[in-house]
Amino acid sequence: MFRLSFLILNLVFLTVFAPAQQPVASEPADSADWQMKRAPLMTPFAADVKPDNVLPEYPRPQLVREKWLNLNGIWAFKDSASSGPPQEWPEKILVPFPIQSALSGVMKQVERAWYRRTFTVPADWEGQHIILHFGAVDWESEIFINGNSIGTHRGGYDPFSYDITDALKGPGPQELAVRIFDPTENGGQPRGKQAIKGIPIMYTPTSGIWQTVWLEPVPTASIQDLRILPDIDKGTVSVKVNVKNPPAGSTVALQVSAAEKMVTTISGEANREIVIPLPKAVLWSPDQPFLYDLKVILQQDAKPLDTVASYFGMRKISLKTIDGIPKILLNNKFVFQLGALDQGFWPDGLYTAPTDAALKFDLELQKKLGFNMVRKHVKVEPLRWYYWADKMGLLVWQDMPTAQSYGGVDADPDLYVTELTRMIETHWNSPCIVMWVVYNENCGQNAHIKQGLSTAKVAGLAKKLDPNRLVNEASGYDWYGAGDVADSHTYPAPDALPGAPGQAIVSGEFGAIKYPLKDHQWAQADDVNVTTSEEYLSRYASYLTKLCQLKTEKGMSGAVYTQITDVETEQNGIFTYDRKAPKADIAALAKLNLRAIHQRYEMVDILPTSRKSAQKWEYTTADPGEKWFAMDFNDRDWQTGRAPFASEGTPNVKVGTSWKTDDIWIRKEFRIGSLSPDDLDNLYLDICHDDDCEVYLNGVKVGALNAASTYAPMALDKAGKKALKQNAANLIAVHCHQTGGDQAIDVGLEVLRFVDDTK
Repeated sequence: MFRLSFLILNLVFLTVFAPAQQPVASEPADSADWQMKRAPLMTPFAADVKPDNVLPEYPRPQLVREKWLNLNGIWAFKDSASSGPPQEWPEKILVPFPIQSALSGVMKQVERAWYRRTFTVPADWEGQHIILHFGAVDWESEIFINGNSIGTHRGGYDPFSYDITDALKGPGPQELAVRIFDPTENGGQPRGKQAIKGIPIMYTPTSGIWQTVWLEPVPTASIQDLRILPDIDKGTVSVKVNVKNPPAGSTVALQVSAAEKMVTTISGEANREIVIPLPKAVLWSPDQPFLYDLKVILQQDAKPLDTVASYFGMRKISLKTIDGIPKILLNNKFVFQLGALDQGFWPDGLYTAPTDAALKFDLELQKKLGFNMVRKHVKVEPLRWYYWADKMGLLVWQDMPTAQSYGGVDADPDLYVTELTRMIETHWNSPCIVMWVVYNENCGQNAHIKQGLSTAKVAGLAKKLDPNRLVNEASGYDWYGAGDVADSHTYPAPDALPGAPGQAIVSGEFGAIKYPLKDHQWAQADDVNVTTSEEYLSRYASYLTKLCQLKTEKGMSGAVYTQITDVETEQNGIFTYDRKAPKADIAALAKLNLRAIHQRYEMVDILPTSRKSAQKWEYTTADPGEKWFAMDFNDRDWQTGRAPFASEGTPNVKVGTSWKTDDIWIRKEFRIGSLSPDDLDNLYLDICHDDDCEVYLNGVKVGALNAASTYAPMALDKAGKKALKQNAANLIAVHCHQTGGDQAIDVGLEVLRFVDDTK
């Protein structure tokens, strides 16, 4: 019965919050000489881009009015640094795609440019105030109506608007021109992963208009915005309706409904908090993303003056110490949060998804993969992205776009604080957002500190603005004990590094399995560490299994896999950059993800590692020649030593035998008894390697691992399980190669028995 009601609610929601599109009564630029360009890769969604109907969906789902006018489409364009509108317009651009994107039709790098189009205000809007909205423009914009400047805005990620009523010149066509300036890495402003200079982990910049441009009519006394605060403990939701020019004696009426049924109605004053009782509220969660409809009516003497539609979800995010470990709770219960790093880049549209279906696709993919969370990485998306996350039930760790990102001029602290404030205030009604990430990998952090803006001040500002969400002071590093979590980046395997007392432990980045697919590459792969889908899945399984271990043994609360798609030269996505091909079977990946979220494991030693008790191995640091891994190889000249074989100071390793050469080969015989089919299916190598290593079982190669990892379980593939001999002697042989820095090798064989996670 609940499922049926929920489906009905969704249908009602789509009807209420996707109003019929208004005809574009405007005069766009002549489209005769506009043409879409071709990027190195194009998504399937590019074919659905129609110049006369670009991103037609209502752009502001949590504050919906019936009437609006979409100004997306073909505009005149000029690459120009002039201070006033040009006289000639030699090019055309498709708004709202960034200037550098293929979908814009311009596809070139510019720092300063101009846009122009005309529009006609619908006749039935007469007598109302006409508001011009921009979803986002990167980075500085000045707006001209009929040749007159009406305002300048700085900030590449936040929506802004102007009342243009007084600038209009009666009925008929009106001219709209936009001047833009975008210094990218030369301005000190938040810019995320954008860079003009070629840096491997930075991408093609976005300049100019990159979100929907639109008009709406509003009355003199009008609803400006809402602040919605659910409280599941008290069974209430409070709503503050911010109203411009409220007339004397006016009130606001709030109507809450669900599944076409009115839940409650209450009235109160404008610009003051109104508390709505919801004693038996259905809670919002990834498993049940239940949303309530909210209708807000500004009225005077029972006469409606202005009406908007919105929605909200009843959910709570909090910290609580359980068995001595701080953990993140959702709705007062521990839910392990697992998601993918989502950069929000598109090969054809850069910052702008080709269509709303494309925007939705990435989130649907993550849901199909079993993730319950997504980290929106150093970018703020259009409001409709959060709408889809709300509807699908994906928790969001929302990054503040970084400044001074791996290069560029020093980060400007004032600009950072301004745009952080706008990001929080613009998105604080979205149920999906549960954490604000104020810094990523020290990008701009030290520059701010040198200029007097401490990390504690920035984290404190975020918490003051929004005390009902978690604050992540710095994903990766540097930590000052100022936020709610200690967030480490460890590659390739995840790890749980504790922070200050009271902070929950999370891994903001891990993984990054590099597996390029032919015909789906933006450019030549930077490097490769797996070459088949089977290898990809095996390595992914080892990382996800280690998450179960970290959750069980160290109390980890969440983790983020890098990343959901390839991005330009990076080939480490679960999906290709063109959104056409997964790197491994989606159902198999989802099974692993769901297991990491909902289960923990108990480890049964088959061949123990040396973590608890040092184990003897035969070893040599001189090249042993061919077939050193074979059962019948003569190793009588090898030495006997106790693992781990390591150098002093290697993290998380207690040295058993000192190893300082570039290479080491180790061998060990062991016996096992009979294994059940389930135990055989859950056989894992438990391996600590620093750096590269290869593992052989009874002469069969069962693993080749790159870089360094500390005690990560690695599932045995079919060949490894077939090579293992039950009720008999077995030989395990390992070669480890040191590439720089610390070094270590220790290996065990374990059976993992997975059980439901109740803590």
